[in-house]
Amino acid sequence: MTEVKLRIPPKLHDVFDGEARYRGAYGGRGSGKSYSFAKMLAVRGYMDSMRILCARELQNSLKDSSMSEVIEAIESEPWLAAHYTYGESYIRGKNGTEFIFRGLRHNSREIKSMAKIQICWVEEAEAVSEQSWQVLIPTIREPNSEIWLTWNPESQDSATYKRFIADPPPNSKIIKLNWEDNPWFPDVLEQERQADLRRDPAYYAHVWEGETITRTDAQIFAGKWRVDDFEPDQNYAGPYCGLDFGFAQDPTAAVKCWMYKDCLYIEHEAGRAKLELDETAPTITAAIPDFAAHTIRADSARPESISYLKRHGLPKITAVKKWQGSVEDGVQYIKSFREIIIHPRCTSTAQEFRLYSYKVDKNSGDILPQIVDAYNHYVDAIRYALAPMIQNKGQPSIRTL
Repeated sequence: MTEVKLRIPPKLHDVFDGEARYRGAYGGRGSGKSYSFAKMLAVRGYMDSMRILCARELQNSLKDSSMSEVIEAIESEPWLAAHYTYGESYIRGKNGTEFIFRGLRHNSREIKSMAKIQICWVEEAEAVSEQSWQVLIPTIREPNSEIWLTWNPESQDSATYKRFIADPPPNSKIIKLNWEDNPWFPDVLEQERQADLRRDPAYYAHVWEGETITRTDAQIFAGKWRVDDFEPDQNYAGPYCGLDFGFAQDPTAAVKCWMYKDCLYIEHEAGRAKLELDETAPTITAAIPDFAAHTIRADSARPESISYLKRHGLPKITAVKKWQGSVEDGVQYIKSFREIIIHPRCTSTAQEFRLYSYKVDKNSGDILPQIVDAYNHYVDAIRYALAPMIQNKGQPSIRTL
């Protein structure tokens, strides 16, 4: 048999390699996940005669199904196109492969009675209810049968999130796949992506980055920030540089920011998890221009680290004094800016500004005045950078340039 190369994102190679009961990809728009899974279905149906079920939670007609995606994938390869025939309601292979398209919610009895399904692909799996999963999974029971799924997650409370992200089942190969993982991401979508990033960062995070939709009224910085290009000039106050040390799995985080006309501008970020102390200064100074030339305010909980960095690459680093309520004071100070503008290169900072939240009571759903200790490393670095102004809040001279 002649060897052929399939055009699917490299990150999916391991998903389709070897044995697995579950294969899946979740993420945002432009990743190529649906097209790639449709193509791999066509390939598997080419290699062996099988019954393939393509399912969605709701499917009122074939127009609502993934049939068009499968046909498009078949037509992309001449050898697949020569193998399959299809019409308005069917796709069949010369070797007897048959594609079936069904909705799950209103066809539970029919789904339960289906036999000899070797592969089931569940597209738009976020919408699948727990009841539908309980019906479908035991139905796909042929030896070595597989369940494939693709989706963009919306809620951490959804049945699909709980089953396949929070606690993936044994023998599963499920990954997150986004636009940056697609080598063939088209220019027209790049223009849309950039526009959404500037227009609505929360919408962007869900649609393009595959993040769950967060509860807006619990988000601390909701409505206060946006992502946009800017170039500081002589009228900007700053720069203000901050550094938060990482512990265990938490990242070391550094920022460089400015103030102008009652707005806060986050220009650069740098850092990563498990960053060794002797790598900290070289890593950050390589990513943030002139970082070492300015005063750097850092977490006072690590005096030995500050002492080391002062002697190894960051001579102007200094410890930030803490006080009771310093976190809350810092957050309120940041919120007091008319607007916070985050440069597009500061992707981790933007993620934290979207996810940094107040606690929510599990029973009542009430938003509590306590801050969740998560998604706060770059936020903390910003607090440290602005510490002198936070301690002396009320002085408007810097804020009204």
